[in-house]
Amino acid sequence: MEKYNLVIVGGGPAGLAAAISAYDKGERNMIILEREPKLGGILNQCIHNGFGLHTFNEELTGPEYAQRYIDEVKKRNIKYLLNTTVINVSDKKEIKALSEDGLLNIEAKAIILSCGCRERPRGGINIAGARCAGIYSAGTAQKLVNIEGYMPGKEVVILGSGDIGLIMARRMIFEGAKVKAVVELMPYSSGLNRNIVQCLNDFNIPLMFSHTVVDIKGKKRVESVVIAEVDERLNPKMETCQEIKCDTLLLSVGLLPENELARGASVDLSRITRGAIVDDQLMTSIPGIFECGNVLHVHDLVDYVSEEAKEAGEKAYEYIYSSKDESYEKTLIKTENGVRYTVPELIIKNDDYNPLTLKLRVGNVYKKVKLEVSCDGDVIYSRMRPVVAPGEMEKIDLKSEQVEKLRKATEIKVYLRSQE
Repeated sequence: MEKYNLVIVGGGPAGLAAAISAYDKGERNMIILEREPKLGGILNQCIHNGFGLHTFNEELTGPEYAQRYIDEVKKRNIKYLLNTTVINVSDKKEIKALSEDGLLNIEAKAIILSCGCRERPRGGINIAGARCAGIYSAGTAQKLVNIEGYMPGKEVVILGSGDIGLIMARRMIFEGAKVKAVVELMPYSSGLNRNIVQCLNDFNIPLMFSHTVVDIKGKKRVESVVIAEVDERLNPKMETCQEIKCDTLLLSVGLLPENELARGASVDLSRITRGAIVDDQLMTSIPGIFECGNVLHVHDLVDYVSEEAKEAGEKAYEYIYSSKDESYEKTLIKTENGVRYTVPELIIKNDDYNPLTLKLRVGNVYKKVKLEVSCDGDVIYSRMRPVVAPGEMEKIDLKSEQVEKLRKATEIKVYLRSQE
C-alpha cells in the first residue's frame, strides 16, 4: 500500500491546476494519476484557439494552454503516472489503479477527483434507424481529424449545438467537407454565442432550432437523415419531416460528468449536474474527497476550470493540515425562478467570511432579468442581466460582508426576477 497526502485523479486542465495550487501552498507528498499516455486531457485534441483569455490574457490553442500547466507541473517535480487507470475509490480514501506496472493500492489523506466528462452517445437519445457506419460523437470526430488525421466524411449533418459540435462544423468545412445543417432540439443553443457566430454564421451553415433527427437511413453507411420539427413538449411533428442526404452524422447532444469513481465511493451526486454535491470548500459528502472541473459540472471555458481547480487544490491542502476536527452545519442553497443549480450547493456555517463565488446555470433564455441572492428573505445580491442563457455559466461574486450573511442564514435562495 503506497501512501500519499494528496492524490489527484485526472491529469487534464483541472488536475494540473489543482496539483500546482496544492504544491504552491506547501504540499509535496502527492501524485497525479492519468489514464492517457500524455498529460493535458481533452485539450490535446482542441487545436482551435480561444483558450487562455482570462488566465493568461492572450489567445492560445488547447495544446498550448495545456502545455503551460504541464511545464509548471514538471518545473515543480510533481509526481505523476501516465497510462494509469483508477478503477475504484473507497469512502476510506483508498484507491485501486491499473498501471503499466500492474495493480496499485494507494491510501490518501485527501483525494481530488478531476476526471472530466464524456459525451452522451446515440444510445442515450434513442434515434431510430440502422446501426450503420458514419455516426460519431463530435469529440470522436475531433480526435479523428486533429490527432489521427482521418476524415469522418464529406457531407455532414450535426445534431446538437453544443460547443464541440459548433467547433467541429467549422473544422469539417476547413478540411473540405460540406456541413448541410446543425439541428438543435431546443429553441436555443447550448453553446457559446461567439461559437455560433464564428463557426456557423461566418460559413453560412444553417442552424435549425426546435428540430431533431427522427431516422437514420443507410445500410453499410449513412445515406441520409430524416429531421422533423418538435412541439413545445419536444415531441416530433412527423408531418414536418424532411430528408437530408449525407454520409456522416455527428452528435453533440450533451456532456456527462465521469462520476463512476465518486459513485463507487458513495459520494452524493446531483440529479441536475450529475456531478457531486459539494460545499463551498468543493468537498463532497465524503470528508477529504473533493471535486473540480467538468466532473463537478460542465464549464464553458477552460479558464474557469483552472480557476475552480486552483481553489480545490488549496482547500485539499487546508483539509490535510487542519488541526480542527469540527463537523460544521451546512445550509442548502435553494434555486428558483429559472435557476437550475448552483455550485457550491451547500454553504458551511463557520466564521470564514472571505469573498466567495457562486456559479450557476439557468434553464432557458431569459431577457431583462435580475439575478438575486436572498438570505432569510433579505436580498444581499442583485445584478441586472440583459440576457441569460443555458449555454453560458453565470458567476456571482460575493464580498466578505455578503458572505457573512450567507453563512449565518438558515434559508438561502438564488433566483431570477423579471424586470419587464
